[in-house]
Amino acid sequence: MTWSDFQGVNRAYVLDLYEQFQQHPDSLDAETRELLSALGAPPQASGAVTTAVAPSGPALGTAIRAFNLAQSIRRYGHLAAKIDPLEARPVGDSALELATHGVTPEDLRALPADLAPGPAADGAQSLGEVIDRLRGIYCSTTGYDFAHIFAPDQRRWLREAVESGRFRPPARPIDDLAVLDRLTQVEAFEKFLHRSFPGKTRFSIEGLDTLVPILDEIVRGACDAGLRRAFIGMAHRGRLNVMAHVLGKPYEEILAEFADPVRNALAIEGVQFTGDVKYHLGVEHLVEGDGGDEHDIGLVVAMPPNPSHLEAIDPVIEGMARAAGTRAGERGAPAFDPDAVLPILIHGDAAFPGQGVVAETLNLHRLDGYTTGGTIHIIANNQIGFTTDTEDSYSTLYASGLARAFKIPIVHVNADDPEACIAAARLAIAYRQQFKHDVLIDLVGYRRYGHNEGDEPSFTQPVMYRRIHAHPTVRQIWAKTLESRGRLEAGAADAMMSSALDALQGVLDRLNPERDAADLPQMTVDHQRAAGVRTSVPVERLAEINGALLEAPESFQVHRKLERARERRRHAFDAPGERTIDWATAEELAFATILADGTPIRLTGEDVERGTFSHRHAVLYDANDGHRFVPLQGIAQSRAAFEIRNSPLSENAAIGFEYGYNIQQPERLVVWEAQYGDFINGAQVMLDEFVLSARAKWGQAPSLVLLLPHGYEGQGPDHASARPERFLQLAADLNMRVANCTTAAQYFHLLRRQAALLETHPLPLVVLTPKSLLRHPAVASTPADLAEGRWQEVLDDADNQPAPETVTRLICASGKIAVDLATSRLRPENGHAAICRLEQLYPFPEEEVQAVIRRYSALAGIVWAQEEPENMGAWETLRPAIERLAAGRPVSLVARPRSSSPAEGFATLHARVQEELIKKALTGRV
Repeated sequence: MTWSDFQGVNRAYVLDLYEQFQQHPDSLDAETRELLSALGAPPQASGAVTTAVAPSGPALGTAIRAFNLAQSIRRYGHLAAKIDPLEARPVGDSALELATHGVTPEDLRALPADLAPGPAADGAQSLGEVIDRLRGIYCSTTGYDFAHIFAPDQRRWLREAVESGRFRPPARPIDDLAVLDRLTQVEAFEKFLHRSFPGKTRFSIEGLDTLVPILDEIVRGACDAGLRRAFIGMAHRGRLNVMAHVLGKPYEEILAEFADPVRNALAIEGVQFTGDVKYHLGVEHLVEGDGGDEHDIGLVVAMPPNPSHLEAIDPVIEGMARAAGTRAGERGAPAFDPDAVLPILIHGDAAFPGQGVVAETLNLHRLDGYTTGGTIHIIANNQIGFTTDTEDSYSTLYASGLARAFKIPIVHVNADDPEACIAAARLAIAYRQQFKHDVLIDLVGYRRYGHNEGDEPSFTQPVMYRRIHAHPTVRQIWAKTLESRGRLEAGAADAMMSSALDALQGVLDRLNPERDAADLPQMTVDHQRAAGVRTSVPVERLAEINGALLEAPESFQVHRKLERARERRRHAFDAPGERTIDWATAEELAFATILADGTPIRLTGEDVERGTFSHRHAVLYDANDGHRFVPLQGIAQSRAAFEIRNSPLSENAAIGFEYGYNIQQPERLVVWEAQYGDFINGAQVMLDEFVLSARAKWGQAPSLVLLLPHGYEGQGPDHASARPERFLQLAADLNMRVANCTTAAQYFHLLRRQAALLETHPLPLVVLTPKSLLRHPAVASTPADLAEGRWQEVLDDADNQPAPETVTRLICASGKIAVDLATSRLRPENGHAAICRLEQLYPFPEEEVQAVIRRYSALAGIVWAQEEPENMGAWETLRPAIERLAAGRPVSLVARPRSSSPAEGFATLHARVQEELIKKALTGRV
């Protein structure tokens, strides 16, 4: 350690100790004496030990208090920053006052500048000058809020960047006239829509106009940094303006949407396309590079559709970015490149703290399986949520308060200062590129109109809106600034506005809505072709892959309990006709053969590495040192990457993320598994708004697989049901597949069929997976079932095979209860009853069920048996189809009584009810 390691007040303190060491060495402890002795005399070049440079006694106390003042400005200066365009008084803080620290202006002028080292001290004559500079930096129209950043390298970088001013003019100039032109385009667009389409909702950007120049700067910075894709997620406020000016959506298309062309209501290829409102739609745009680098091919910027659940798009954007930046075309683990993609999320000031999906999404940003290399967040802060004031919206001081918990630096900036806004954008993209971490811009503005343009905001915020109505637009403010700088002639700004409005009027005059509307999506699903896809794999190939999956590195120590099961599996293919393939083996073989076919797989969810029921063990941990081994990443037969990740205990953001990943890379098999099926309740917004309706609303074609453990086993109401009724209620126009298969081979073929249909007939797949059935002997399959079979939507009575002419009672069931019926002790004495297993609940296999009914010529009636209460499960959805196929025969239901709770809370009661259901289904009596 040398004297150069001590700066500012720390140096003064050590100099004071050194003086004490020379005069009274015994007053110091031995460790301090040893340190000072090793340091030796301070170099004269650094300043002699005088009261001017190295104060002691009372002077040292003054220096320390002055230093604390400087640090307080750095930490809390944002509390005095003028970030509100409506000129609300900053909250301030006593730590920013001289009196709080017991110093005076004279004290500050007498102290040296290097007591507060940093770029702000460069060239300063005294600490007082440094304090003035710090106030000008930290208490201006920008408030820098990053004292909560605990990483020293990030904190130093941020301080240097801010205090050096290297992202602000004049250190880094901006094209001030181009900014005015951009603000003119932004304002003219809103004025024109307001004038031309009165009464039409648009959720204008007015009051936050500088959001567009901010995005311009970020997109250009990303392009200059060599990124290849950027994804923007935002809700309604300003969306049309951003699509027009940042993403290049033609004015013709936007104006045509305001005209509501009739062709948007047409059915396409037999699938109903319902469309969505214009401020929910998405767009994609190529920002061309500047040509300075042969590899600079430009940046593709995409804004996917967004529903009215404002922040629901957040995890979808992150998933899209993760997928776009991930290489998965080779065997092993996939590789993510954070320098390939940039997610940008634009939040509402009420929604950011108010909606839980934001916190769930922020929690993903440093997790290995979910990181996207840093997201730039922007809060479009109009200081009001619909009609709700900030004091009723969030408990934190700022709308951005949540970001502090995740150690995300925050820049609060006044939306009426274009230079400050552009500097904030430059800082954000530079920080993101430097550290690959999230950063947030809190863009503080206002909302010129109500929540929508037909709303009267002065009903609830009369004082605020008196200020707003008297407040000039940012374009007008910037034009005046340029005039005062001699950069713009008086009246030129008005001429620019007139020209922009005339151009828009010209577009409207030439508009043909039917011609100029965006092309409708093409949506085709051939269910019959999908049902016939080949999924079998030769037994020799399966045996070879099974052997490869059981190999481990030579020094790897498998847990002894797992090794016993692996040893049994080594003999699974010794006898092709025996039931040696359990559920977990079938799944791993399905995944392995899909990888061998060249399809990458991403499998995530709650405890998926070993499975909730300790059945999967797709990741092995060395019993001695705990290091990981993933067999599916190591088999030689694989031609694509396999990724498996335990997800955080979240459903809403987790499924949104996987949905985004899926639609960005539809050629990959993306699977999410719940710990228990009812956990899907936590993601209902994602299911309703994206997974199950995106095809009808936006023409997207998801193929996400959801594995949801389902079955009634006496464990109480919370983990019994995956709520199949909710999926079936939303089933229409071939928007998903819902399966509840009952054999390992069926699961094998189901997964392989889904992978085979990814590019030609993609649909989400909901699988009601078993719990106790995972190891049930009746569920196990033979190797021949995998090698010679296929996916069957209906399984006729394969176990009992009663003579068809003796069957008078056909029991239709699905999932666990079908197995319970087939293996019941009452089964042998009820040969008149046949069991038909519906392995696929949607699309309903009408032809297959009809063929089963026709097989039984003496059939007197049909029973639908389910474990769920009558008002749950598949009954209410399937009843019309079953009654139609029954052709006049009576159709009855065996189910738990209607209930608001899915299942009983006591195991003994469950067992009794379950036994009654089985008996009634088989015999017709209890």
